[in-house]
Amino acid sequence: MEEFVLWGLNGYAWVTVAVIITIFSIMLLTSISADFVFLGGIAALLLTGVLDEKEAVAGFSDQSVVTIGVLFVVVAGLTRAGVIQLIAKKVLGIPKSYPRAIVRLMLPVALLSSFLSNTTVVALFLNVVSVWTKKLGIAPSKLLIPLSYAAGFGGCLTLIGTPPNLIISGMYAKDTGETMNFFTPTLPALLTLTVGVVAVLLMRRLLPTRKSMDETFAATDEYTVEMIVPADNPYIGKTIGDANLTEVRGGHLIEIVRFDEVEVKSPVAADEFIMGADRLVFAGQIDELMDLRNSYGFTVATKPVFSLNDVERKRLIRPTMVTSHSYLKGKRLRDCSFEEDNGYVAVAIAREGERIDCSPRDVVLNAGDTLLFECSRNSRPITDPSIGRDVKYFESEDIPETGVKTLISSLIMIAMVVLSTCGVMSLLQSSCLAALAMLFTRCCSVDSARSSINWSILMVFAGSVCLGSAIQKTGIAAAISNGIMSVSGSDPVIVLAVICFIGTFLTEFISNTAASAMLYPIAYHSAITIGANPVTFSVALMLAASSSFATPIGSPTHMLVYGPGGYRFNDFCKIGLPMNFIILAINILSCILFFPL
Repeated sequence: MEEFVLWGLNGYAWVTVAVIITIFSIMLLTSISADFVFLGGIAALLLTGVLDEKEAVAGFSDQSVVTIGVLFVVVAGLTRAGVIQLIAKKVLGIPKSYPRAIVRLMLPVALLSSFLSNTTVVALFLNVVSVWTKKLGIAPSKLLIPLSYAAGFGGCLTLIGTPPNLIISGMYAKDTGETMNFFTPTLPALLTLTVGVVAVLLMRRLLPTRKSMDETFAATDEYTVEMIVPADNPYIGKTIGDANLTEVRGGHLIEIVRFDEVEVKSPVAADEFIMGADRLVFAGQIDELMDLRNSYGFTVATKPVFSLNDVERKRLIRPTMVTSHSYLKGKRLRDCSFEEDNGYVAVAIAREGERIDCSPRDVVLNAGDTLLFECSRNSRPITDPSIGRDVKYFESEDIPETGVKTLISSLIMIAMVVLSTCGVMSLLQSSCLAALAMLFTRCCSVDSARSSINWSILMVFAGSVCLGSAIQKTGIAAAISNGIMSVSGSDPVIVLAVICFIGTFLTEFISNTAASAMLYPIAYHSAITIGANPVTFSVALMLAASSSFATPIGSPTHMLVYGPGGYRFNDFCKIGLPMNFIILAINILSCILFFPL
């Protein structure tokens, strides 16, 4: 393949280009899990000879990837010890106006996101925003986009705040032999955060007013019907399956309420017997469900008992969102076993803040759709990682109380940062010590530590490192770098601006980890070629890779607020596009200011 040359690139380089295009096309157009896609990419690069065996597995032993894995345990300890709850309680308070609410929300969230998982912080602050918006009398959509933006800004403040920072710093250390400080990106990121908060305040009128998730599903009589079985009904004594009541025209059975609301059956098994005076609660299209009065001889309940605000002792109502890489995308619930496998029953579905008026089992699901499930308290826990890959929950069953462990876990985190910053230990060593301390002090149990490690994400990180190595090894980085300089000249400011522009908008559509791993070799080669400071280019790329504001798919935190905010796709574009250019400009200026070219 080395003999074949087209446009200055040999055969190995073109194979790498084809693998990269294939990876991102599959991720954008299908629901195949990202870890499997990247694993396939690594296999393709290995089998075609682009990477040898040592290079193909190097990503799995890369220091930055291992550090991310260990930090999962540290973050689990902080979360389970109630650190986030303590900060929310002591710092946030009750704002007196909407602009003050924006500031008091974004700053603490950014601070927490510099040390903790962005997704974890945003998920735990969703309930805070819900309380705030009710007291302020505004829609949650006015605060949820700022919440997501703050998590992105905060992640850039430290090396561990977001994966691109660790990936880029690890690659930089390999190329130069110099290790970045824990707070290397802090000053430019802090200036970016300040400008970002001010920009949100100035553009707050661009934030839409949408129905909240609670408002969308509040009127249960719009999507559920309660039928009472009369004492002389001919179906008494038959099973639900024999009566064909599990699925009916226009909807399906979600629960049976019997014995004056003492007993609730949900989900309803096919072998459950029908009794006199049973309340059969159906979900779906109301006008079609009303035909049950004639076809089955049921009567409509005059005083419904099914209410989201009155959850019974033996059942739970769980609002969830279909994730970006869920296998449920493009499927109907009736065509898969998700409800049966997890003990859930679909009650209603909403898309872009509007409830879809039909049976939820008949809707072809999209990423970002909000589903309302009912289940028993004995169903699988929402923390089960096998469920979390496909749907994201908006509520947590495990809300820890603050106490002594809160202080201990905070001190462990501070010690980790100090040891790394002062050069006493490497970041990997200090994070390993912190993880062990979390386990030893029981801030995090062994089971929690084991379940906190997201192996799918680590696979993506390892695959991204391998892609970066292939781009550098095959000469793609040099070719693209030379192309950029041939167009923009050798002015380091212009070259830096072009690379950051590509990074900012590339990460709107692909993983920020993959974008940073792909662009770092190009940024580093460009800096060396024109005699510029590679630190400037590296830190600027860190910020650019986390500056995705214009699409809901640009960040996991955007998708997390998408459902609860009732947003539409273009809601992010209206405020996100100008935000992209504002942050791009301040990113370049701040990096040049703190790390002269």
